[in-house]
Amino acid sequence: MQNEIVIAGFGGQGVILAGALIAQGALEQGMFTTCFPSYGAEMRGGTANTTVIVSEEEIGSPVSARPNILISLNEPSFERFMPKIADNSIVIANSSMIPETSKYPIKPYFIAATDIADKEIGNVKSANFVAVGALIKILNVISLENIFKACEKAFQKKPNLIDINKKALQAGFNFIKNIAGANKK
Repeated sequence: MQNEIVIAGFGGQGVILAGALIAQGALEQGMFTTCFPSYGAEMRGGTANTTVIVSEEEIGSPVSARPNILISLNEPSFERFMPKIADNSIVIANSSMIPETSKYPIKPYFIAATDIADKEIGNVKSANFVAVGALIKILNVISLENIFKACEKAFQKKPNLIDINKKALQAGFNFIKNIAGANKK
């Protein structure tokens, strides 16, 4: 099975880093992966997105015409990419910056990633990893252990950031776990 993931937001929200983390997590899992970043010349504050493809088989192209997964960290990115995703997609929307809406046929997982990062982690910049942690739980293709290994590699030159980003990944993972538990009751 091939998963085509688009992560989108403003430059400075860690969109490219989140994509690289998922790709490295897939490698740790023994999967094939590609990562194709795209960002405007202005970077911080401009638009940014990255496409990550994760598969158990070889990947033919790093480009995705109809991704089946979207992580959107802000409203302009949500509006831009929602019409492009495939039917029956997984959508994670940062409800700290995106109003909950039902105008699309796909019901997103609304997670207040920015608020969770700020209040639970103490670092608003880790909202991207809160969203990635949620995806790891929903998708169930890359283990949390392997995404932690990817985090350790990503921050090996800044070891003081490893624990805070692991906490953000765990918080997103737990948020989805708690939703699933609540839905069973």
